[in-house]
Amino acid sequence: MEKIKVSVKLNCQPKEVFSGWLNDKTHSDFTGGAKAKTSTSEGGKFSAWDDYITGTNVEIFPHKRIIQKWRTTDFAETDEDSTIELFFTYKDGFTLLTITHTNIPDDQGEMYKKAWKDHYFTYMKKYFEK
Repeated sequence: MEKIKVSVKLNCQPKEVFSGWLNDKTHSDFTGGAKAKTSTSEGGKFSAWDDYITGTNVEIFPHKRIIQKWRTTDFAETDEDSTIELFFTYKDGFTLLTITHTNIPDDQGEMYKKAWKDHYFTYMKKYFEK
């Protein structure tokens, strides 16, 4: 299993990114319009990228951290879910969103590292441009 860590600096408050992550429309906007179905409760199910990503909210710490069990259609049926932990840190007028992604199937870490940057961070930066 592999582990990656990626970050992006966004021109907004942590509350905006946190709330957007757990909102259907905003999460879709974060990914360039791909359909998302979110949940704001622990144990709630979610999907993103037109059901390419599915999972469950494990823990939610308002405006600070979200932990989710997470998988894509690229995972084998026998693969365990991976875990993503999102940290929202405010400093110098920006929010630093850091995602630690663990339990990734072998040989897929670099693919997901690139995907976070290309399919989330690129759109999130545009969304929060001011």
